[in-house]
Amino acid sequence: MTLKERLGQLFTIGAYANKGLAADNRIKQQIMKYNVGGVLFLGGNPTHQVELTNQFQNLSKIPLLISMDAEFGLGNQLDSLPTYPHNMMLGAIQNNYLIEQIGQRIGEQSKRLGIHVNFAPNTAVHSFKTSVAGNRSFGESENNVTEKTLAFHKGMQKSGVVACAKYFPSMGNKSLDAAATFPELNISEEYIENVDLYPYRNLINNNIEAIMTGHVQVPNIEPIDGLSASLSYNVVTKILKEEFGYNGLIFSAKLNDKRLTANEKPGDVELAAFLAGNDILLLPGELPQVLQKFEEAIMVGLIKEERLAYSVKKILAAKYKHGLFTAEPIKEDSILIDLQLIKDDLLHRKAIKHAITAVKVNDSILPIQNLDKQKIAYVKMGDANESTFINTLRKYAAVDIIKGKNLADLVERLSNYSTVIIGFHKSDASSTEDYQFTDKEIVWLQEVARTNTVILDVFASPYSLNKVKSFTNIDNIIVSYQNSDASQEISAQIIFGALKAEGKLPVRIKNDFPLSTGIVTQQLSRLGYDLPETVGVSSVKLKRIDSLAELVVSEKMAPGVQLLIARRGKVIYNKNFGYHTYKKKQKVTDSDIYDVASMTKILATLPMVMKQEENKNLALNSKLVDLLPKFKGTNKEKLKVVEILSHYARLKPWIPFYVNTLDSITKKPDKKWYSNKKSEKYSIKVAKNLYMNAEYKDSIMQRIIDSDLLKRKRYKYSDLPFYILKDYIEASYKTDLNKLTQHYFYKSLGAHYTTYNPLEKFSKKMIVPSEIDDYYRNQTLQGYVHDMGAAMQGGIGGHAGLFSNANDVAKIMQMYLQGGTYGNVKYFDAATIAKFNNCYYCHKDNRRGVGFDKPQLGDVGPTCGCVSMNSFGHSGFTGTYTWADPDEDIVYVFLSNRTYPTMSNRKLIKTDIRTKIQKLIYEAIED
Repeated sequence: MTLKERLGQLFTIGAYANKGLAADNRIKQQIMKYNVGGVLFLGGNPTHQVELTNQFQNLSKIPLLISMDAEFGLGNQLDSLPTYPHNMMLGAIQNNYLIEQIGQRIGEQSKRLGIHVNFAPNTAVHSFKTSVAGNRSFGESENNVTEKTLAFHKGMQKSGVVACAKYFPSMGNKSLDAAATFPELNISEEYIENVDLYPYRNLINNNIEAIMTGHVQVPNIEPIDGLSASLSYNVVTKILKEEFGYNGLIFSAKLNDKRLTANEKPGDVELAAFLAGNDILLLPGELPQVLQKFEEAIMVGLIKEERLAYSVKKILAAKYKHGLFTAEPIKEDSILIDLQLIKDDLLHRKAIKHAITAVKVNDSILPIQNLDKQKIAYVKMGDANESTFINTLRKYAAVDIIKGKNLADLVERLSNYSTVIIGFHKSDASSTEDYQFTDKEIVWLQEVARTNTVILDVFASPYSLNKVKSFTNIDNIIVSYQNSDASQEISAQIIFGALKAEGKLPVRIKNDFPLSTGIVTQQLSRLGYDLPETVGVSSVKLKRIDSLAELVVSEKMAPGVQLLIARRGKVIYNKNFGYHTYKKKQKVTDSDIYDVASMTKILATLPMVMKQEENKNLALNSKLVDLLPKFKGTNKEKLKVVEILSHYARLKPWIPFYVNTLDSITKKPDKKWYSNKKSEKYSIKVAKNLYMNAEYKDSIMQRIIDSDLLKRKRYKYSDLPFYILKDYIEASYKTDLNKLTQHYFYKSLGAHYTTYNPLEKFSKKMIVPSEIDDYYRNQTLQGYVHDMGAAMQGGIGGHAGLFSNANDVAKIMQMYLQGGTYGNVKYFDAATIAKFNNCYYCHKDNRRGVGFDKPQLGDVGPTCGCVSMNSFGHSGFTGTYTWADPDEDIVYVFLSNRTYPTMSNRKLIKTDIRTKIQKLIYEAIED
């Protein structure tokens, strides 16, 4: 090699993959003209970076060593790519194998992109509260930092990418004038030796391939005032090379730093860095002048030939070791797909689950239990987005966002709440910010905590808590470290016990919370939210469901759809499609409420029947006359509960009660029975501005009593059993089914979107319209039950009338799957669920359970035919469906308003879309 070729190997120049053709050509010219040894990519577009890397390598006589500073993953440098958590969060993880996996995956991504050296892990111990390391450090404990850096390094090098520890010897404290001077490590040599250098010793003993020196002043080691460690012979050669015996690649810090070059001549900084002992010089100045400076230094003997050969040979050996001389061009197609695999999301979320730390816990408060007794408020602090946190909290309970014009106003507004969740949200844009509370926020936090039961959740550096004057009144504190969507979602799940907090503080918080503080919180049997692969389901295969749901909307089977799938207690698919109506003005959201029609039978009436059976107030063999004396002497008095709920009691399918209340000529509601105004006489609200005569209510039950039975005993689906049992339940408890289900089930389940007559609780905008009724109520039904019989009962029917969303329906079905327990509250014995989820007349060609629908006995029926015979569920006339399978631990919910604008639209039913989706769910199972 010529002298110029050898000198060129020392330099790594910077490049961007988004600066345009002129910038790209400038780099190409430098590669060809100056024989540079490497290129450091500083950001841009990943696809173009691969293209440039191939072009650069093709132009270079000696293969280039490609590097990138991607310590959190490629996303902190390149557009549209994912990042992993900052080191501070990783420092809270107790399972170091997770850190190794993250290091390996970042290495795999780097290798796929054509990167040979990744400047990671950051090895700085957070020695000061004002350390410039910020969230880039694994924490304050040299032991923890060492364990984490070793694990990260092991994973990175396992992938075949050079791990480069940075910044030797440490990162130092923030300087008063950061623009002019470097951070300073102004502490004793003993402390530096025992703390800051401790991780490096271990990394060197474990054969780390590269180390980057840092821009930090170390007065106790380097006496020259203001000299960066990266330019210090005492630091780089005497300590790193001679004392530590390190003979791997040594990279300088970036030499284009203005604090270095302000008063120096071209080439002086680069020469100083090389003479200090660095092998590879990052981001030099103008190469013609720099190279000239090096040639002059060689001529005068300042640089010895053996010194130059020493570094060049190390560089070439690293290139040879990593196969650069025989490497093929990087595959350019599918780069974005290969860099964003599902395992990246899985690993990222797994890390967060293991990191989030509960530093103070009142067991009676966290996780939140007894939802029926809770009134929960959320107060935001910080200036970053909190929407994912709020949306996830609301999947578990009703949570009100409370704001105040001033502190007194806020305290007053919070006075009626049992629990106040305070979220402190700060941006993740920088890993070195302090993320401090404002003075105003500190005052408000202390006062709210003094007057309320508080859960403080910090989505920022744990150091932000150092400003809090007293933690005495703050009952519960969670550190979630970062404000990412994943952190917000997972932290909300911890608050409600779907997950447990497992992390331990990697830093100290004042004298209140020492290093490794971390309380493992209780986990409750509530639904969680996660990726399909965590429960053995393929997200790729599950995505095929999207096309069927989109077909429902595009083919006008229904204006919109809510879809939810859960397995093993985790919601793995929760999507919405379409709009409330075909006018496409309002998109379907998670919180929208649907009329679930006949699903009411198993979500409202049946649980009350099971409760009565468990309390021995009725039995499956109880006769109607035993429950309701009004059936004495009728053709129904000997019908048994098991028969009527199995639809095997010869009852008529339904009775159109409303028809007899219409004017025989106009076919409009008869004025005898209806009024536009509510009064003592017309007290039953049927729809907006339409009230029914209270006298007619008894007529409904009388018509059922008087109705004929079918001629022969066979399976025949009927609404009538649920009219009858509703009557019995309400008579037994002396209150209506709405109040009963709220009291015994929905409130404690956290099913706060589930209710009869939703307009009494929710905005009309949240309720999806079910039909434009032109035959009875003559209006758009939005918030009023679609079923006519239920409407004539004031919206509270045993067979219909319930409104809910997919998430709430899933909670109830999950409770059944879990043998009657949910959120550590026992609603039923498992034996009771099993008793009702049993087909007593299968031998009579009747597939039905007791209230529950069951899979078909032949080829045609309510399921895809691919579910277990232990499964159960129900459908609804408005286009709804839910099914649970204990064998596969699956809950499936499909909600739509296929009856809008008219119930004559039967496309959804004819195409069997709901069960076709069910089939795709089972096809997506991979274990």
